[in-house]
Amino acid sequence: MNAPLHQPLFLPRFSLAAEVDEFIEMLARFERGELSPDAWRKFRLLRGTYGQRQDEVQMIRIKIPLGYLTAPQARVIADVAERHAHGLAHLTTRQNFQFHFVQLAEVPALLRALEEVGITTREACGNSVRNVTMSELSGVDPHQIFDVRPHGETLVRFFLRHPKSSDLPRKFKIALSCSPRDCAQAAIHDIGLIAAKRDGARGFRVLVGGGLSTSPQNAALLYEFLPEAELLEVAEAILLLFDARGNRSNKHRARLKYVLRDLGIDGLRTAVEELRVTIRARGDAPPVFQATPEPPPPPADRATPAEAAPGYLTWRASNARAQLQPGYFAVYIRLPLGDITSVQLRAVADASERFANGAVWTSSDQNLLLRFVPVGDLKALHAALVAAGLAADGAGTLRDITSCPGADSCNLAVTTSRGLGRAISNALEGALAAGGALAQAVELARDATIKISGCPHSCGRHHIADLGFHGAARKIGGKAMPVYQLHLGGRVDGNGAVFGEQVVKIPAKRVPSAVLLLVEHFAVERQGEETFAAYLRRLPADRLKALLATHTSIEPADAKDDEFLDFDAQHGFVVETKAGECAA
Repeated sequence: MNAPLHQPLFLPRFSLAAEVDEFIEMLARFERGELSPDAWRKFRLLRGTYGQRQDEVQMIRIKIPLGYLTAPQARVIADVAERHAHGLAHLTTRQNFQFHFVQLAEVPALLRALEEVGITTREACGNSVRNVTMSELSGVDPHQIFDVRPHGETLVRFFLRHPKSSDLPRKFKIALSCSPRDCAQAAIHDIGLIAAKRDGARGFRVLVGGGLSTSPQNAALLYEFLPEAELLEVAEAILLLFDARGNRSNKHRARLKYVLRDLGIDGLRTAVEELRVTIRARGDAPPVFQATPEPPPPPADRATPAEAAPGYLTWRASNARAQLQPGYFAVYIRLPLGDITSVQLRAVADASERFANGAVWTSSDQNLLLRFVPVGDLKALHAALVAAGLAADGAGTLRDITSCPGADSCNLAVTTSRGLGRAISNALEGALAAGGALAQAVELARDATIKISGCPHSCGRHHIADLGFHGAARKIGGKAMPVYQLHLGGRVDGNGAVFGEQVVKIPAKRVPSAVLLLVEHFAVERQGEETFAAYLRRLPADRLKALLATHTSIEPADAKDDEFLDFDAQHGFVVETKAGECAA
């Protein structure tokens, strides 16, 4: 289906109208009883339609390949959220948007609206090749080796609807980093690609078998340097190996990382090389790496007259990054907990066309990014974001907390991770507003990360945060209390993934004050220019436990009534997990 004439030529299209027709037909068959619940479940999951904790409503996930949207697409996402999802869209750690509390009867209209602007839900869920992710700064990053977006989009189009892509043993994830610091966290992916050059030729450092969940694993080095021409061949060989060797009888041991554990990296490499011979024998044409063009940027010397709104300098210092291209800035729009309203998303689309180049990018930290903003437009852009309620500073800092949806909607979640994220953020913002030594400590720790998951499965990526938390439960005097396991010192950088050490469990309501205590302690004991992350790595576990003893030890007689309530809850805490379809 061709794009409507009124759409710009740079509109990326990944959808097919026939797939919406197919969804409508299959839904009708299910409602007539002609399709079993299991068959319907498998079908809808591969089309991005999940069941929620709440009966009779769905979560719909849409693919945003490489995190790239145009302003017209962003407006349609806003319209869909307004019509079908109570006016709210949620941004995930895989650079996708999700809609929650959608009535099943409304899904066909939702899919049709998205398809008209090229957006698909195909293989956004299920045992498939999930959304291919990339650093949102690729192409404008001053530290990049080269822009990996053409390679990423070629991979997206190659695997989307590939014969093997939608019936794998489990989900399969790919990420591309444009710089050696692993800006897209390739080390926690099934296939991780890090841009590299050898003798002036472009290629990739190839990692394989990484992942998080309850058994995190750092990806292994498959190739130190793979010429770019061999990228599709190797990626397909890895997929075919996973299809053949992945565990189809036990979904909890079905990811590629378990194949790697069984074969070892040398055995896996040998198997990949054998499959490459078979693929090469097909005689496929060499890949042509290309990407849908971005809209052209405004003139670099353009300046929109504007007075600096209150908070401009602080916002610019944290949210604006100088681009590789002189005179332009990439500007982050911080979305607390990844949420944005329909009205706000339309304001972002307008701002992208008025002050940037008409493109909107999503990040794995659940923020949005506008690129190619002339330096002379920064004040006017900030003023527009202030008017839309989107000018929160602190993007990429300690206060920019990542969280999965948690028990608000997910069947697997134990706790309301979003409620904790909000409470920690409020505590940090309150400390800054109050000033004094604690505010200075928060500023000193600004480069640290906090990530939260409502269960051990790490959808909030708690394993790779300086302070990571996953939800759990603890019995106190025979009553269940929401608690969080603290993971200390996780990260991903050019040396790979380091997973946070599990140290202590903290009652949920005490976590915000525990975070402030750690930050305060860091400021007192900091050595030279030491970062908060380095301090955490230096702090012995026994000292940390002693420091947090008043937060972790709890006796029935000392427990407060509200500590038996989860955040945002009105009634006693009850663990109500169900079979999670994300693990299907």
